Formats: sequence, C-alpha cells, structure tokens
Amino acid sequence: MPEVAPRRRRIHTLCIAAMQGLHILPDPANTMMEKQTPRALDRTVDDSELAKFAAIAEEWWDPNGKFRPLHKFNPIRLELLRDRIAAHFGRDPKAARPLDGLSVVDVGCGGGLLAEPMARLGASVTGIDATERNVEVARVHAEQMGLAVDYRFATAGDLAAEKRVFDVVLNMEVIEHIADRDAFIADCAELVRPGGLMFLATLNRTPKSYLFAIIGAEYVMRWLPRGTHDWRRFVRPSELAAPLRRSGMSVTDVTGVTFNPIKDQWSLSPRDLGVNYIAIAEKSDDSLTAQSNAIAARSH
Repeated sequence: MPEVAPRRRRIHTLCIAAMQGLHILPDPANTMMEKQTPRALDRTVDDSELAKFAAIAEEWWDPNGKFRPLHKFNPIRLELLRDRIAAHFGRDPKAARPLDGLSVVDVGCGGGLLAEPMARLGASVTGIDATERNVEVARVHAEQMGLAVDYRFATAGDLAAEKRVFDVVLNMEVIEHIADRDAFIADCAELVRPGGLMFLATLNRTPKSYLFAIIGAEYVMRWLPRGTHDWRRFVRPSELAAPLRRSGMSVTDVTGVTFNPIKDQWSLSPRDLGVNYIAIAEKSDDSLTAQSNAIAARSH
C-alpha cells in the first residue's frame, strides 16, 4: 500500500489550508445554548445567515472553543487596523492610546472581538449587530472588562437614518452574509465622515477559495456543517470597488490574509488575494455631493 501515506499527507495539507476560509461556524445541532429566533431588521439582512450566528453566540469569547481560529486571526487584523488608522490620522501607532478622540463603528460586531481592543486603543466605539444575542453577549463581556462600548441591536441603515457619522467604519467578515450587498455598502458609506476610512474584510470568489473554504473546510475536514458558506456570495474586490465609488468612496489598498499551517499563524500577504482579503476605502473631503447623489438615486 505505498500510495496511502502520500495521499493522506495531501488530504491533511488541504484540510489545514482550509483554515484560510476563516469563518468557522459549528453545527448548531451540537451547540448547547439558549435558542433564539432573530428578526430581520432591513432589506440587507438575511434571516438564514442571522440564524447561524444566533446559534453560536455563547462561543465568542472562548479562545479554545469554536471560534479559536478567529481568536488566532484577530491579532493580525488589529495590527493592520491600528497601523493604517494611525497613519491616516497622523497618530503614533506605538502610543498607548493611538486612537484617542476617534470614533469607530464595528458593523456586524458579533461578540465584540474587534470592538473591545479598539476601545482599549482609545477609540470611542459603537458596535452594532443584527443578531440580538450577539449584542447581549458583547455588552456583558465589555462590562466585565470595564470597557465603555456602545453596543446596539441595529443595522448600518438604522444608524444612517439617524445621520450618525464616524471616523472609521469596520465592515469585517460580514458582507458575504448580506442579502443586498450594494445597499449594505451604501448604508455603511453613509456612516463614514468625510476624510474617514472604511475597512472591509471578506472572502474572494475564486477557485482557490472554493477549494479551501468550501471543499476543505466543509467536506474534507468537516469543521463546518455543509452549506455554511455559499461560494456564490463570496465577493471579488472589483465588486466592492464599484458600489463604494458610487457612494463617494475610493479603494486605496487591498491586501490578502493567508494562513501558514506549519507555523499555525496568519499573516498579511499583499499579493495573495485568493481567499481572505481586506480592502481599505477612503471618503474624500469633497465626497458629500457624490454621496448625496447616491442616496437620491436609491430613493427613486
């Protein structure tokens, strides 16, 4: 049987590489927690996607639990956010609180894995989520940590209707779960103050992402129940750029995020956008006219 071991090694490598799919969601049938029926808030929300996250809300802050891959991924995201925000607003990224005085909204905040460290960096943070149980978990954890984060059960459209604006909008690992992508991006863009930034992290729709995030993660390794991801909802960078441009924003950078199975760590990879990537968009100071035109167009 000389062919068995090499074949197993190939499968093992594929399975580990599937970590690049990132969105590790356990089977709700195997999760012991209070059941919740999420309600749709607006046209951008997909009830079936909300149900997945409602079913695992209790798992957010367990670093060795179902969200372990996301906990391992978080430091590289935070480093990028801190450094790019500091550079844009003329701050020292190595300062104790480099984001002092800046306002940040984390759209689709989940349990607060990004909102809390952004608050520790000095930002005034609002976290919103369309799954009410996520907001409850995030709020309790922030209180336990002594952090002031304004968590709300709401959508980007809700805040846009209130005319809220922020220096930084975080849109991280959310957009591939959204029912109306262009409307969601437009809502998020309305939240960005002129001169501000939006960060968008998602999965690219490529053969490589299908292999790693669908076949590897759901069928070979079985980390995810089959059907957790819909590859057709993965988003190419060009599909972000167009609606952002219509909303008065321009993409200034796109960088990939890759996983090294040997070192068991994530790293930024500017040239590898095949699976996970993060786009950075800026709203220019003269973008108010373009944004007003986009809002008017959507209202007709």
